[in-house]
Amino acid sequence: MLVLSRRVGERLVIGDDIVVTVIEVRSDGVRLGIDAPREVRVHRAEVLEAVRAANVDAVAADESTAAALQRLVLPPRPTSPGQPEPAAADSSGTPPADR
Repeated sequence: MLVLSRRVGERLVIGDDIVVTVIEVRSDGVRLGIDAPREVRVHRAEVLEAVRAANVDAVAADESTAAALQRLVLPPRPTSPGQPEPAAADSSGTPPADR
């Protein structure tokens, strides 16, 4: 990690097209101005961490969630009169055509 001392108004150049300027220094923090191309994403680290944590929580499924999803599965549609019923699978779960 590079550690630099900068005063208000001084700049730091990253690569060829990113400029960080010290705007204000307070007792509780520093205000920085960042001039970067639109395609360069600039985010606060704590916001990215919060988004990552929320995404992990959103995809986690517990047993009650799995049970609720299983209840949403529709039962097989009944066949029309005159059409043969689908063949039942044996105890192995394999349909007759695949045995």
